[in-house]
Amino acid sequence: MKLDILAVGSHPDDVELSCAGTIAKEVDRGKKVGILDLTRGELGTRGTAETRDREAAEAAKILGVKMRHNLEFSDGFFINNTSHQLEIIKILRRYRPEIVLCNAVDDRHIDHGKGAKLVSDACFLSGLRKIETIHDQKKQEAWRPKHVFHYIQWKNLEPDFVVDISGYIDKKMEAVKAYKTQFFDAESKEPQTPISSSNFLESINYRARDLGRIINTEHGEGFTAERYVAVDSVFDLI
Repeated sequence: MKLDILAVGSHPDDVELSCAGTIAKEVDRGKKVGILDLTRGELGTRGTAETRDREAAEAAKILGVKMRHNLEFSDGFFINNTSHQLEIIKILRRYRPEIVLCNAVDDRHIDHGKGAKLVSDACFLSGLRKIETIHDQKKQEAWRPKHVFHYIQWKNLEPDFVVDISGYIDKKMEAVKAYKTQFFDAESKEPQTPISSSNFLESINYRARDLGRIINTEHGEGFTAERYVAVDSVFDLI
C-alpha cells in the first residue's frame, strides 16, 4: 500500500494534537494517510504504554487513517543513529509516502526535536540506493518523500505556511480526546501535568482559531518547512 501522507510522532498523541485537522481533511479528500509512532509514550506521567496503545488505535479509527504502526523506540532515550534511522527507512520504503509530517524542530519535550531530526535524516537517507533494507525477505527499493514538513507543538513557532482546517476542528478534538488518560478529566486522580489542564485542552482550539484568523478562515494548523515551498501560480495561494 502506497501512502500519500505519513504523519510521524515521537509519542502517541503528538500527531493528533498538532496535525489531526490536516489529516482528517486529506482523508476526506480521498488521500491515503498513515501514522507512525516512534515510542509508546511509556514514560508519560499519566496512563501506561498499554492504555496509550488502545487510545492510539481509537484515535486512528476516528481519523480514518489506513495504517498506524509503533516502532517501540525507547521513550526519552532514543537517539539519531544508524539503527533508529534504518527502522524508519524501512517504513518509508514500504509505504512510499509523498509527504512526511513530523515533530516540531524545537519544543519543550526533548523527544520532539530529536524526533524531528531523526525523521528528517531518515527521509534523506531513504533515497540512497546503496543503503540496503529488507522487508518480507525482499530487498526494498530506495524512496525519498517529496516533502518533509514539521508541525507545531508546545512552543508557538512561527509557521512557514498554515493549512485551512475549517470544518475539521471537531474531528481533531475527538481524536485528541481519545487519549482519555492524558488530557483534562475533572474526575481523574492521576498527577497533574502541563497537558492535563483544562487550559491546555482549550488551547488546542484557540490556537487553531488564531491561526485561522490570520489566514482569514475559521481554523488552521501551522507547519514549518525545511526548504522553500513552491507554487505553480500565485492563485494557488489563498
